Amino acid sequence: MLRVRKIDVGCVLLRRGFWRRHKKKIFVTLGVVGSGYAVYRLYDAHKRRLYELQIQLAHERENDEKIKAQLQEHFESIQRIADASTLPHAMHYLSSRLNEELDLAVLTERLKQGKDTLTLPEKLDLWDRLKVLSFTKMVLSLWSVTLLSLFVRVQVNILGRQLYIDIARSHENSPLFEEANFIDQDDEQKFLARADFLARHGLPALMTNMEAAVVEILKTKQLKDTFNSSTLHETIMQILETFMSMGKPHPWVDYLMPEDARFPGLTASSSNNLILSDVTKFDQLMTEAQTVLSSDEFTNVVEVSLKTVASAVVKDVCDHPSGASTGTPLVKLVPRVAQVSQLILDEPSENQFIQLIRNIHDVELFFTILYTNTTTV
Repeated sequence: MLRVRKIDVGCVLLRRGFWRRHKKKIFVTLGVVGSGYAVYRLYDAHKRRLYELQIQLAHERENDEKIKAQLQEHFESIQRIADASTLPHAMHYLSSRLNEELDLAVLTERLKQGKDTLTLPEKLDLWDRLKVLSFTKMVLSLWSVTLLSLFVRVQVNILGRQLYIDIARSHENSPLFEEANFIDQDDEQKFLARADFLARHGLPALMTNMEAAVVEILKTKQLKDTFNSSTLHETIMQILETFMSMGKPHPWVDYLMPEDARFPGLTASSSNNLILSDVTKFDQLMTEAQTVLSSDEFTNVVEVSLKTVASAVVKDVCDHPSGASTGTPLVKLVPRVAQVSQLILDEPSENQFIQLIRNIHDVELFFTILYTNTTTV
């Protein structure tokens, strides 16, 4: 028994000696193990959180892609409406109005029937009137189709751009595309229907001013004068420049947009920072359209487009057998000038002049910037 107690005491003393010698190492080891476990728990929690964030980001990316796809689908739908309905309808109505207001058949028929009965002064007077009206109709068609096609593209890009802004703003509050506060469909149609304003209301003043410009330029051009492609091109550009210099800058705004649809105190930039209770989405669309049409960038696009179309018209006139490629008296050129007006007013899908405008680099760049320039959302 005494021996067992001695052994127990020895073991205790041994353990105490071991503890005294190694307690610091044991504490350090326990500290390292405890810290490692804590780090492991933190890492595991961080890993789980990171995984959850990755899942959340994946859902957000998926939702963003869905929104982008629906946005693109909606924009393409607006573009199809403009290409298949808005522009063709506006062009058809414009063509009907121009043919109604500038019916050259009456003058040509009088010249044919009075070939043997009209006096020389009467014939010269009719030919002079036919000259003026033929150039008026041709340049008026050229100007109207160019501005109308550009205006419809402005409308489509503004709608697409506004849709993007609406989605971005609504997405901050609701991630669901269906809950976004989009432009009302009635406002879309009402806005696109403004493409008819030129033919319905702007045409009378436009015709009067264009004819005045034609008279001013052609007053020194005699029917016996020889015209070639350079002379014709110079004449067309002089008429356009004279017309464009009449009145205030950006004259197309008055012909394309009604006065009561413009809000001088509300600009496109201020509409993003100021919400007026009496200004509707349609009002905002019209205000932005006016801002775009009044910009220096749009002015540049108009000038480039008019020059391009004018060159194409001259080529078409001069390449014709009765054209002026080698020089021909103006009296023989007048019928072809009158005929080319109808080509300019062709359906958009078959209209070479509209296709030319669409393919101009400056025009493409302008509308790319217009659509992507979403300003501050």
